[in-house]
Amino acid sequence: MLRPLTSALRLLRPWKPLQTRGCASDEAARGREIQVRALEGPDQGITEILMNRPRARNALGNVFVSELLEALAQLREDRQVRVLLFRSAVKGVFCAGADLKEREQMSEAEVEVFVQRLRGMMTEIAAFPAPTIAALDGFALGGGLELALACDLRVAASTAVMGLIETTRGLLPGAGGTQRLPRCLGVALAKELIFTGRRLSGTQAQVLGLVNHAVAQNEEGNAAYHRARALAQEILPQAPIAVRLSKVAIDRGMEVDIASGMAIEGICYAQLHIRLLQETASSLEECKQYASRG
Repeated sequence: MLRPLTSALRLLRPWKPLQTRGCASDEAARGREIQVRALEGPDQGITEILMNRPRARNALGNVFVSELLEALAQLREDRQVRVLLFRSAVKGVFCAGADLKEREQMSEAEVEVFVQRLRGMMTEIAAFPAPTIAALDGFALGGGLELALACDLRVAASTAVMGLIETTRGLLPGAGGTQRLPRCLGVALAKELIFTGRRLSGTQAQVLGLVNHAVAQNEEGNAAYHRARALAQEILPQAPIAVRLSKVAIDRGMEVDIASGMAIEGICYAQLHIRLLQETASSLEECKQYASRG
């Protein structure tokens, strides 16, 4: 129990800001399937991951997965990221799932490697130190919903369509869906949705608890994004270390019995106290140095 927790707490070390940060408006970034946009002004601290593969409806292909893994690896080291928001740059779709056309060209061995990378990507999203929010303004099917399930919070347009539909294609959810959906909705309901391959609207998903909020879609097709951004703005004023440690306590605690979970909470609480003392000592030292210069 303690070894994974120690690894998670290690992620809360003081981070170094990146030398460069991708931006969707940069000419060099426009052709990428994954674009990173750091918001400014009152939204500073919110970073967006824009999925931008319009011809394939944001299907999860090799390039897509590689670029997203690269972005996550960089952003997890950036202390300026307080909330990470996943959204689509393609109107009407969040993510259509695995790229089956690309998969048809793979050998069995290549498929196995790709699925392992896909699982690893979902794990990286779930383990991201800061809160993550998925804005579902359109279709989120198969791996697309698995990506959303890997996020901490989900916001959907009422007209969005989502589901783990793999059984309708002779497959089963292979990127965490069989594990994260039961933890989200309970075993019986998750089995029903996976066994039937049922598709849900955003409104239905909210009733079941699959998404945190469902909002009426607007003419621009980005209502979920705006609600997700408002949710991120609610998180921004809160103490970042406390928020991240709360995430660790909840995520690790859900994997064990409640007694062990309480122990994990105690470890996180102690870690927060240590960090606060360190910050206080650092501030006092800065004040002394400033006073000595006067």
